[in-house]
Amino acid sequence: MSVDEDARQHALLAWAEQKLACRPRWTPASADASFRRYFRGVHQQQSWIAMDAPPARENNSAFVRIAQLFAAAGLHVPQILHSDLQRGFLLLTDLGRETYLNVLDEHNADRLFDAAIAALLAWQKSSRPGLLPDYDRATLAAELALFTDWYLPRHLGYELSRAELAGVDDAFAFLLDNAMRQARVFVHRDYMPRNLMISEPLPGIIDFQDALYGPVSYDIACLFKDAFISWPEARINPWLRDYWQRARAQGIAVAADFPTFKRDVELMGVQRHLKVLGIFARIAHRDGKPHYIADAPRFVSYLQPVVAAYPELAPLQPLLALPIPQ
Repeated sequence: MSVDEDARQHALLAWAEQKLACRPRWTPASADASFRRYFRGVHQQQSWIAMDAPPARENNSAFVRIAQLFAAAGLHVPQILHSDLQRGFLLLTDLGRETYLNVLDEHNADRLFDAAIAALLAWQKSSRPGLLPDYDRATLAAELALFTDWYLPRHLGYELSRAELAGVDDAFAFLLDNAMRQARVFVHRDYMPRNLMISEPLPGIIDFQDALYGPVSYDIACLFKDAFISWPEARINPWLRDYWQRARAQGIAVAADFPTFKRDVELMGVQRHLKVLGIFARIAHRDGKPHYIADAPRFVSYLQPVVAAYPELAPLQPLLALPIPQ
């Protein structure tokens, strides 16, 4: 921990104790790929989460606004008990210690994903334009550029030729065209087992501060092809069909037929997985957090069969066959 981080932690916990009028026992709760840190305070059978989110690095007003949108949709998110947005300090209710990722297995997955789908549908049904920034073509394209700016040159040491770059640009345009044809809803952007909590009601939802208004297939593409746990297609396909049927029944504008919907999910997943490879490379090589990039092979394995199935994505195939540094 740097001197600055230590000073921020001391100031955060002193502020939290003043707001709580007690002195909990504090322990690190979690950290993530951003600059946020979380501490759990326990006192007389009660617990809270103190969040350190440096305002120069994190959009804390967005966190507060989006938490309110989730709560208005009837979903279980941390309540903001106190905030000091100028310093980047928030005091939250504690949704517990166990994420979906901690407990998911082949026996409980149907039950847990059923609840996750129900929560996602409630979030999407609450969508209204103008409340969140648009997940527009430029934003999606900037995310794809992380693959060519960070993953290929910085992590793999591979420089694209002019012809290769033109082919990749064409493949990216195909992905972006498909994303922009889809209906628009509220998008969590990291709706995955690591950000879903085992709590009552199920699930608790965290790490939502980057939510946008964008393609309807994005969050469901996140849910079943995660950074930390993989499922066979024989399990994923029934879950996708279940979501699609329930979405149609509830008036959410997914594709009218299942094959087209599945295509939308697959192509949206390609965009996300390429972005994630770029992000993991960036936080490894720029931010000094190398452990995330160890999951690069998982994302390459997600990408390879889908890329092979679409001729428009052929320029990406040789890039996904490049050796990954150990």
